[in-house]
Amino acid sequence: MANFATAEDVSLLWRSLTPDETLRAEALLTVVSDTLRLEAEKVGKDLDQSIADSVSYASVLKAITVDIIARTLMTPTTGQPMVQESQSALGYTWSGTYLSPGGGLFIKDSELKRLGLKRQKIGGINIYGEDTWNTNYPY
Repeated sequence: MANFATAEDVSLLWRSLTPDETLRAEALLTVVSDTLRLEAEKVGKDLDQSIADSVSYASVLKAITVDIIARTLMTPTTGQPMVQESQSALGYTWSGTYLSPGGGLFIKDSELKRLGLKRQKIGGINIYGEDTWNTNYPY
């Protein structure tokens, strides 16, 4: 199965890549594509068929794949992957926000929603059972 984007797509849609980043992006393309396929299988959707059915869907899927790879490439391989950090002196306070919490590949819920792989569900359970007391009452 083909990847949803290429290293050239990452370079064109995000920024020019160094040779090391290009190698890393090429390795990530297969992982990201397969991960998205697995997410789609969970909800009974075939991404490869969706690409064949709609050019627009293929374009959105390519953009999301590039976004995931770009976010992974921005995560430093040495040191802490921080995007924001705050420190105080006498109050002994420190806080920080990580780029990818937990490290590794991170796919946002909003990206899965854009692909139609995550939707809100509504449901309810009648814990009292069916009302059989007055069957003539119209509700």
